Amino acid sequence: MKGPSPRRLWKYATRRLGLKPYFRSPGDGRLRPQIPAHALLWALLIGHVLRQYAFHAVEALVRSPARRWLGVSAAFGDDALGYFTERLNPASTRAALAATLRRAKRNKAFDDSRFIGLAVDGTTVGRTSAAACPLCRPWRNAAGQVAGCRHHFTLISVVGTGLSLPFDVEPYGPGDSEYAAGQRLLRRAVGNLGVRFADYLVVDGEFATAPFLQAVGALGLHVVARLKANLPALLEAAQRRFRSQPPPTTFWDGPDRVEVWDADDFDPWETLRWETVRVIFYRQHPPQGNVIEAFWLTDFPTRRVSSRSLYRMAKSRWEIENQGFNDAKNRHGLQHICRHHANSLLVGWLLTLLALTIERLYRLRYLHRGTHRVRTAIELVRLLWLSLARPSFTDTS
Repeated sequence: MKGPSPRRLWKYATRRLGLKPYFRSPGDGRLRPQIPAHALLWALLIGHVLRQYAFHAVEALVRSPARRWLGVSAAFGDDALGYFTERLNPASTRAALAATLRRAKRNKAFDDSRFIGLAVDGTTVGRTSAAACPLCRPWRNAAGQVAGCRHHFTLISVVGTGLSLPFDVEPYGPGDSEYAAGQRLLRRAVGNLGVRFADYLVVDGEFATAPFLQAVGALGLHVVARLKANLPALLEAAQRRFRSQPPPTTFWDGPDRVEVWDADDFDPWETLRWETVRVIFYRQHPPQGNVIEAFWLTDFPTRRVSSRSLYRMAKSRWEIENQGFNDAKNRHGLQHICRHHANSLLVGWLLTLLALTIERLYRLRYLHRGTHRVRTAIELVRLLWLSLARPSFTDTS
């Protein structure tokens, strides 16, 4: 059968993306392994692509006649997956994700975009009734009572290129925060990717502090941050100036009419070591009638980035929500706890991101070569499932 299949996806991952060394040596910490690590690892990844992310679902796949067409070399149970993920070194998967992005850039996957962005944001996953690992954090109901535990991490993703690729997470436990975890994550991500990989970082308003903005600059990135009430003086100055002027820039973003105000001569606050602060304010008018407004601050110079480009950078912040958290949670099991063990959880989150990265590069870049149209995610899933239904021939002699 021609067309996409799990075996062709395996060849793409190992040959085109250069992941063969990772599958050969993924950081397996088992003492006396009986099942090859690459079989367990590929089964988990193809399970995520097929949206069969629970360990029991992966077991059902590899114990079925479809295992041959999945490209998995051995059958095993869900307990083998739990034992494997508890002992798998997450640093190897992080390195594989970073290497995949660097290769994608060398292969011109982002050439349609002038700027490559990164986005950092936090989320909550995996609620439980009681604490069972060091990453559990208590959560409270509407009455303020502790009703169970859940897990938090910050996520970083490539954005602004038409190809959203989440590639690392940093969990935080009791006493930690999204702000602190985000800084650790950003430093590690830039170290793994290289300082010249991306051009800017886009973040929400809680990261708009002088230490964080200056740390981003020290890493070689420009920053685009939401301007909110946590910077009242700058926000008030921008509101006073922009709301009294007609919009100097107006354009269409699809069906939406967008008005943009832009100025680069606002005074920095006391602890921010910038000469000036550039602020944009946009007002977006969708056809439905509801108006969307937002203020953003940046250190991008006006001569390098236009108001329209800066608006698109700001809007790329939502990719981490829609193509990151929403896709991973609703379709690929990011919320699901397969094994309630700290290392198993972390490895599971990272493998979800690796599966998404492989799937999107394969679907949006490799399969789109030449004049082939872009397939949707669900179309690729259906084609992969159909490829598992190989025809059987009955002996009628």
